[in-house]
Amino acid sequence: MVDLKRSFFTILMVFLSAQGGTSAAFGAQNIQTIAEHAILIEGATGDVLFAKEPDTPMAPSSMSKLLTVYIAFEKLRDGVITLNDEIEVSEAAWRKWRLKGSTMFLKAGDRVTVHDLLMGIIVQSGNDACVVLAEGLAGSEAVFVDWMNEKARELGMTNTHMVNSNGWPDENHYMSARDLAILAQKMIANFPEYYAMFAEKEFTYNDIRQTNRNPILYSMPEADGLKTGHTEAAGFGLVASAKRDDRRLILVVNGLPSERARARESERLLNYGFRNFDVYNLLQAGKTLDYANVWLGEKDQVPLVLEQDVTLSMSREARRKMKAKVIYEGPIAAPIVKGQPVAMLEISSPHMESVRLPLVAGEDVGKLGGFNRLKAALNYMLIGSSGRGR
Repeated sequence: MVDLKRSFFTILMVFLSAQGGTSAAFGAQNIQTIAEHAILIEGATGDVLFAKEPDTPMAPSSMSKLLTVYIAFEKLRDGVITLNDEIEVSEAAWRKWRLKGSTMFLKAGDRVTVHDLLMGIIVQSGNDACVVLAEGLAGSEAVFVDWMNEKARELGMTNTHMVNSNGWPDENHYMSARDLAILAQKMIANFPEYYAMFAEKEFTYNDIRQTNRNPILYSMPEADGLKTGHTEAAGFGLVASAKRDDRRLILVVNGLPSERARARESERLLNYGFRNFDVYNLLQAGKTLDYANVWLGEKDQVPLVLEQDVTLSMSREARRKMKAKVIYEGPIAAPIVKGQPVAMLEISSPHMESVRLPLVAGEDVGKLGGFNRLKAALNYMLIGSSGRGR
């Protein structure tokens, strides 16, 4: 492997004017949490700023209602339903859920708009509202649950399996903190016209006013979502999001011992992310970062180019200590085609996993033929050049 030592200085100059696209997170975890599961991500990039047991399946309780809402938002966006469409409350849904956990206080035979059902889920965390919406969209909750599992796979939620639409405890009903963060990120990005529902602090249905249980809506001016969860077995959890200036952070915590701990830890972790990390637009696509030696080519070197912009979410300390180098096995044999992957850019900093990004050839390099090829091979044996001599 060849380490081009001047690469780091070349890259640092490019950093000053770059704009972002490909991303990775940097920074040592110098904060802890009493939550059993936690993940804090940069909303724009999905970069992980803090994590504790993020991929361990857990009981998500009412936080799994977000997947029910996601599917409804998708149906709204695609024109399958409208917010004014009405769904009738079935006798079976009313009997099973009228006194079971959190409720919207629906009545059998009520005709409820999709808007009100969504508010009943988001603000009031109504178990009954979830089932009625599921029945109205899919014909039955069982079919809707199949949709949920299919959608989870489609979104890349690899540690999720749904058994019901509202998060009622079941050993086969689980999600991971990372999966919930993925879901929240997709929700915010894909449905900006409906996401504002999550910031509503109260909703009244059937003359019963209920307030949103999300604690950071009241303690952080920048907070605007998303969903709480609680069962005796799982403890207290929250999928939260807040936007400060141009940055959005998404947090998932679960397994906290009390409502107070949920509120305190959520605000503390979000503030930690805002204060200690930033998004850096570092490298611009198409920039030549360095040159690699070519073996038996019509040119001695080939420019090394990034195909896409690079954005890094990292702590300010990690940014100061960041290093970069270009790595390739060389010299690279001709012929070389423009756009061909030929090297890697490695970016590293203490207390972080290094990130490698592909570098491609910035131009075509033809292969030497005949006498020139023989001459170049002899030059390499005699003087150790790339094959042509200079």
